[in-house]
Amino acid sequence: MITRTNLLTCSILLLAGGRGQRMGGQDKGLLDWQGEPLIAHLHRQTRPLTDDLIISCNRNPQRYAAYADQLVHDDEGDFPGPLAGIRAGLKAARHPHLLVLPCDVPRVDAALLTSMRESAGQHPDQPLMLRHDEHWEPLLCVIPVALRAEFDKAWNEGERSPGRLMRKLGATALTCPDNDPRLANLNTPQLLSTHHTVSN
Repeated sequence: MITRTNLLTCSILLLAGGRGQRMGGQDKGLLDWQGEPLIAHLHRQTRPLTDDLIISCNRNPQRYAAYADQLVHDDEGDFPGPLAGIRAGLKAARHPHLLVLPCDVPRVDAALLTSMRESAGQHPDQPLMLRHDEHWEPLLCVIPVALRAEFDKAWNEGERSPGRLMRKLGATALTCPDNDPRLANLNTPQLLSTHHTVSN
């Protein structure tokens, strides 16, 4: 469905199923930032935008359940990577598009999420990825659920890179400013601590 200004109606997937290797194996989405778990900040930004909020988690489902309409998990053990979580989200999604965010970008804001949905609506049959500083951000994306079979096929052929797969599928880019603070990945203890002191 497309509403005013090509604003897609999306299921939203929050990726919180990783190993947390850079965090010493901790469940990253549940780490504290500014007095709340990281997942709570993402929940606050995305909850008003969808009636299908999905969290991909491989641990602590009882804690994540409070922030989601659905929980999904990888269909293979030993943390096979974000593409596994995206595949699970595509399978569960109730809307024709899936907006994907990692759990460690708590500075994303409503304007960015609106821009993602508007830009994806201009090319509704293609994936959309954010791009900044000449780099793709494959875990901040919008994916047509109709491409689920393509994702499964690539997975079965050994593909594990979401970005490489989406580029093969003709992904379009939403370009953000260089060093856009909204895209800061708080994926190490140092970054989590440093950004504690920075105001929103």
